[in-house]
Amino acid sequence: MKTQLETLQIAPEHSFKVMHNPRMSDFFFWHFHPEVELVYIENADGTRHVGTHISRYEHSDLVLIGPHVPHLNFDYGVKTDYEKIVLHVREEFFKESVANIPELSAVLALFDRSRYGVAFDKATQTEVGEWLKHLPFLSHFEQFLQVLKIFQRLAQSTKTTLLHLKPVENQYTKKEQERLRKVYQLIDEQHHRKIEIEEVAQMCHLTKAAFCRYFKKLTRLTFTEFLNHYRVNQAKKLLLQDKNVTETCFECGFESLSYFNRTFKKITNENPLSFKKRYLK
Repeated sequence: MKTQLETLQIAPEHSFKVMHNPRMSDFFFWHFHPEVELVYIENADGTRHVGTHISRYEHSDLVLIGPHVPHLNFDYGVKTDYEKIVLHVREEFFKESVANIPELSAVLALFDRSRYGVAFDKATQTEVGEWLKHLPFLSHFEQFLQVLKIFQRLAQSTKTTLLHLKPVENQYTKKEQERLRKVYQLIDEQHHRKIEIEEVAQMCHLTKAAFCRYFKKLTRLTFTEFLNHYRVNQAKKLLLQDKNVTETCFECGFESLSYFNRTFKKITNENPLSFKKRYLK
């Protein structure tokens, strides 16, 4: 299973980012990031997959996930009309800001527990879920105050479940993370054009052969396979925006329609047109 390093676009002047209803139910996104994540989902039955922990949740879920802990998007495979709020907070917010405020010592302890993965009971889900749903509609300063309130409430909760017996260790070194971040950024910004392996290897200061070994070791995929997975995910998004198959093919960087159809079916087990018709229907 490949693990993607997700690069979150948090403005330099902000400590956190709120995502309201990011729809990912059709996408298997096994990923990690240096930010702490609090995810809330309601009106859904789905899979809670954090680190090595796998379980089912019913109706709703509220989970705190520590920095660099790999996890699956909680709405994967969900078919109901769900609501989801995802809050990402910079790790520095806890290490530098909260750590120096005695009144927030419980929040700092919660941050330490986040490395295990923390699930909360239904009563906490209901209360904090309502606060989270209102976050996107507040001014940024009001959001800041509400985020502190949310973490203080979570820190005071006595009905929590640790998802692991010990903290989940980061599988990548900082050097590897930085390399992967650069590769993912290049793919994200340039996937619509032809990307040669030699170009990426040079960016990573590696020979082509060394880069191929390195990338396969970290992602379990060749660079071409990984790039195709990314492009197919982008293609899904365009198809769901009602783009036709030909437009989608070339906008995502595929050089021929036949190769696009073949690659899409290999990865998703259906062709692009069938995917589009099934989803929109």
